[in-house]
Amino acid sequence: MATPEPVAGASTEPGLVPGDDRVPGARIVMVGWLANALFAATAIPAAIFGGSVLDAISIATSLALFFVAIAVFGYAFFKALARTTRGDDIAVASLFFLQGSAPTPVRRTFAALFVVCLAVAAGTAAWEFFSVLVPMLPIGLAGMWAARYGTFPPRVPAPRRAR
Repeated sequence: MATPEPVAGASTEPGLVPGDDRVPGARIVMVGWLANALFAATAIPAAIFGGSVLDAISIATSLALFFVAIAVFGYAFFKALARTTRGDDIAVASLFFLQGSAPTPVRRTFAALFVVCLAVAAGTAAWEFFSVLVPMLPIGLAGMWAARYGTFPPRVPAPRRAR
């Protein structure tokens, strides 16, 4: 069976698609997009139509996603802490903002996740102010991705001080 020809102009970089073995962590990204879709599906109608039921659903969703973000941040922090004890040099920028710890497609995907979530939060914050808490989730998911799959330089031991 012949392999298909690449499409002209198509990227040959690995993507973050579930089942793509070239870049790990596609499920983390899928969770991020599903959370964004849930957030948008509850916050936008509440902002447009209002009403106590829609507002209550939107507030509950925003708070639930924020509490999930707290748990994800905790997981990422403790996973990164374990990696530092094994010799990885992990900084906040490389853990949560993927500076130098993730390939370009991963950084772009998490940036898109954050921008979409931030746009929904900014667009709906005047009607449902709990929505400003939700953009913490994509940052936490980026930290989870980096803690599990990121590449970090080895930690350089601190020089000994003379006593």
